[in-house]
Amino acid sequence: MLDPKVLMTIKDLPLLAKTVIDGFMNGFNKSKVKGPGLEFSQYRSYQPGDDLRWLDWRMFARSDRYYIRESEIETSISVRFLIDASASMAHDDHGIKKIDYARFMVASLAFLANLQGDSVGLYVFQDGGLFSLASKPDPQHLQRLYFHLEQIKPMGTFTQPVHYKELFAGSGRKELLIFITDMYQVDGEISKLLDSLSALKHEVILFHLMGKNEIDFDFGAYTTLKDLETGETIDVNGREATAYQSRLKDHLDKVRMELLGKHIFYRLINTSQPLDDALRDFLVQRNKTKF
Repeated sequence: MLDPKVLMTIKDLPLLAKTVIDGFMNGFNKSKVKGPGLEFSQYRSYQPGDDLRWLDWRMFARSDRYYIRESEIETSISVRFLIDASASMAHDDHGIKKIDYARFMVASLAFLANLQGDSVGLYVFQDGGLFSLASKPDPQHLQRLYFHLEQIKPMGTFTQPVHYKELFAGSGRKELLIFITDMYQVDGEISKLLDSLSALKHEVILFHLMGKNEIDFDFGAYTTLKDLETGETIDVNGREATAYQSRLKDHLDKVRMELLGKHIFYRLINTSQPLDDALRDFLVQRNKTKF
């Protein structure tokens, strides 16, 4: 059920997210993803202001000291999803658009984050501007996130740096930032954003989306390709495939090394593939962010 072609048939985004996560978590130890306050973690000494409901009276009877039972809600984090919704994200590979794949990813990851008691927020870079939905943990907020996800239509160019200040109004604690993009930029605008994100000292995951036809240089009978953002066209032929793939490899290696230097986790995602890798990467980085 993680296959994007199957997911395209599910029109209800909350149902899609639940379907993906239920399928992904099948076989996992579900006690690790229980809701807020349900999974015991450890004891700590009572501090003034702590919620008295979490006092462990049995520990008090044995030790004559007050202890609080810590649970997963006390190690919850803020997860902010950043989506590139510029025109190039409308790229289509056999019926799967990059923006749809990004939508599936964010819906599923937000569902999983909310399940673990995390706050979730949404930031959409589109047509030179930035849409912001601040991070909150409640289920009603998750529904608002789904609503805004459904409204996204890729257009224009990527957001300019003047709007990035909205990203810095965080909670003041460590966060996990998940950026989904095709890395298409005209004047280094995505690189400038990544420089700003790396300076925040948060955990950052970048999921780089590419269509299988882009990776394999397989555009069927098409002999002319059009840039979705600039409108420029270029003539292509199958004989150029080898040279293209060599240059693409060099480009991707360069991107990967640049992000490594910024301490940003990088994953290339083929939009024809299931969502498994993205979900696993999220869980790994989320656990790093908690500590």
